[in-house]
Amino acid sequence: MQQFEYVHPQLFWLLLLLPLLVLWYLWKRKQQTAALKISSIKGFKTGKNWLANVRPLLFVLRLLALAAIIVAMARPRTVDESTKIKTTKGIDIVIAVDVSASMLARDLKPNRLEALKLVAARFIDNRPNDRIGLVEYAGESYTKTPLTSDKGIVLSALKTIEYNTIIEGGTAIGMGLATAVNRLKESTAKSKIIILMTDGENNSGFIDPKIASELAVEFGIKVYTIGLGSKGMALSPIGLKPDNTFQYGMQQVNIDEALLKEIATVTDGQYFRATSTTKLNEIYEEINKLEKTDIEELKYKSYDEKYRPLVLLALIFLGLEWLLRYTVFRSFV
Repeated sequence: MQQFEYVHPQLFWLLLLLPLLVLWYLWKRKQQTAALKISSIKGFKTGKNWLANVRPLLFVLRLLALAAIIVAMARPRTVDESTKIKTTKGIDIVIAVDVSASMLARDLKPNRLEALKLVAARFIDNRPNDRIGLVEYAGESYTKTPLTSDKGIVLSALKTIEYNTIIEGGTAIGMGLATAVNRLKESTAKSKIIILMTDGENNSGFIDPKIASELAVEFGIKVYTIGLGSKGMALSPIGLKPDNTFQYGMQQVNIDEALLKEIATVTDGQYFRATSTTKLNEIYEEINKLEKTDIEELKYKSYDEKYRPLVLLALIFLGLEWLLRYTVFRSFV
């Protein structure tokens, strides 16, 4: 952004000398004018009387030169400032999302999965300097998006996450965690974290969650676990209708909080319980505060000095004054 400034604005006080010089000039001119009373001045008239009338132009030119010099001494200049953000210590983050059928429960609005996607998108927007990846899991798991700094790709992939019948049913927490660890194991980032979200209990998959958490410890990965769902009963999918849409009914919310707390504790992370969309948003904000990326801000300033034209203008005024004084007005000097 370009700005205009004066390096020495206090020098503008010198401009107060100009009206004082004008007063001094008027007083001096009056003192130099002889007072002689005569009946007629016809005999004194010549063709050069007009020069006497415009002779104060010399003083005006000198005043203009002085004003230009004072403004030049104040050093006007434009400043072009640019800022470059450099990530000195980045964080690699993998978000592991449970996409089992129970994630369509409506205790979070409009349902658990959509609420999660909305809040996760805000979190991703708030991490412009980190690499982020996505993992989906239900009865099995796979990488939705590998680690990337392109937030557009991550956000687009996040929007497409939805329940489907292609992936095996169930909740394989160990599989989801292991896949996320696999994405981070070769990372050289200062900090490596996994945000693991589920609304159920580990009931499928061939990798034990405790084994997966030990792998996370081995590779220096911190795991934040989030249990999604209200406490008690929730309006959840209980079966399919003839038109292949879900039939909903009240079901008990069962989240293996002991397992999620253990995973978080072993990996030096934290466990959170999200019983509402508002609470889920608060949890992501808390994680955002806990995991800070070191940023180096470099500011560059380039200056374009503007005093040179003013100095040149002052020289022109002085040169013109000198030329007129010793040519046109020479006989009046």
